[in-house]
Amino acid sequence: MEQNINRITDILRRDDGISGAMMYTEQISWILFLKFINDLEANKAEEAEIDGIEYRYIIDKSYRWDEWAAPKDANGKLDLKKAQSGDDLLDFVNGKLFAYLRGFKSITQDAKSVKYKIGAIFEFIDNRIANGHTLREVLDIIDAMDFQRQSDLFELSVVYEKLLKDMGSDGGNSGEFYTPRPLIKLMTKVVDPRIGERIYDPAVGSCGFLIEAYNHIRPQELSTQQLQFLNQKSFYGNEKTPLSYVMGVMNMILHGIESPNIAKANTLTRNIRDIEEKDRYDVILANPPFGGKEKEQIQNNFPIKSNATELLFLQHMMKSLKIGGRCGVVVPEGVLFQTNNAFAMVKKELLENFNLHTIVSLPSGVFLPYSGVKTNVIFFDRIGSTSEIYYYEVTPPYKLTKNKPIAYEHFAEFLDSFSTQKLGEHSWVVKVEDIKEYDISAKNPHKNQAIEHKAPNELLNEIKANNQEIEGILGDIEKILGEGV
Repeated sequence: MEQNINRITDILRRDDGISGAMMYTEQISWILFLKFINDLEANKAEEAEIDGIEYRYIIDKSYRWDEWAAPKDANGKLDLKKAQSGDDLLDFVNGKLFAYLRGFKSITQDAKSVKYKIGAIFEFIDNRIANGHTLREVLDIIDAMDFQRQSDLFELSVVYEKLLKDMGSDGGNSGEFYTPRPLIKLMTKVVDPRIGERIYDPAVGSCGFLIEAYNHIRPQELSTQQLQFLNQKSFYGNEKTPLSYVMGVMNMILHGIESPNIAKANTLTRNIRDIEEKDRYDVILANPPFGGKEKEQIQNNFPIKSNATELLFLQHMMKSLKIGGRCGVVVPEGVLFQTNNAFAMVKKELLENFNLHTIVSLPSGVFLPYSGVKTNVIFFDRIGSTSEIYYYEVTPPYKLTKNKPIAYEHFAEFLDSFSTQKLGEHSWVVKVEDIKEYDISAKNPHKNQAIEHKAPNELLNEIKANNQEIEGILGDIEKILGEGV
């Protein structure tokens, strides 16, 4: 399957309408998705027939894959007389198919249904393949894939993850689609989502955290009722970027979660003062955007105003966590060491009203190539206040680069250390009473030189003092040289 996807990307790179990994992934996605829906419906129709029930198709006959994309003759071969190509194919896809699929969002009011999700996806996506013959080539390759077997579905999900990873590696804005899977797996293992819990990501991107939570829960034996809850009432999230939203919903459905509760919305537009206990979640897992600057209108939705995106997301997650709930979130280094008014106030609330039990200091380069910002993962529960924080500094055996990324085995020592609370050269504990001015940054006491974060005027005074000392030494040297002459 991966070989076929590589063939398709090579074909699409030659098309005038496609430029870059983001665009060809988008185009492969909608075609793969429609083939997947076709095979899913075929499976359900067969099961219904065995049970003596008539299956009600989501997609009308003339818009099903087997009708427009890959009509077959009596021998099961592509019917070349019916299979459109060139401008005829483009006219059908652009003029009829997409309009029909977009209409699904208004046909049904059930936002949880697959039909509604299909409409929501095609509301934000267009066919960008400019050549109808190129599109025909792609359709023929994808038609040969079979998504009716579980093994093929698993392979499809793996291939799709690779496509999303390639988008992230492309740099620039596409980095928003991809959080390294080893990091997602680590955070999910620590937070340990369970069946019956509501799991939330306020900035879902390609839904990596929700899918990993699903994979974490799914292997256990579940009743029919539990399976229904897992598919329909377990996973929630928001995404404001149209393409990220499309990729996320498709990724969930392709992984077998047919009814993900993902909304195309900017999380920060919600006033967190309006969040009640019934709106809250048992588990929150996230890598929200950071480094952005939010307008006054957005800041008004938060008791502690700040233009720092990461600080607003942290407030939102704290407010959205149920009593007894658990959260794991990636934050930039600045959130931990900055002690100005807003940062100090948010951390004061975090320490006093939540149990901030663990901080994992990640090495530089985890998010390369699209961000070199030093980051940490903080884990907190809503079960009382913080008494002490367990720190762990992840130290891979090599410098992380685009081609040498973080691996899951780099977290093995932490996981062992975390479960046993055994301390070593990379781990230490800080009691809350020893924290000064809400600076909770990771300073490894086992290292000779801890990194010190100082205020700008403090640094300026040190530079002036150093310069004066240097001038004094130079003066002494000149004096000695003068006396020697």
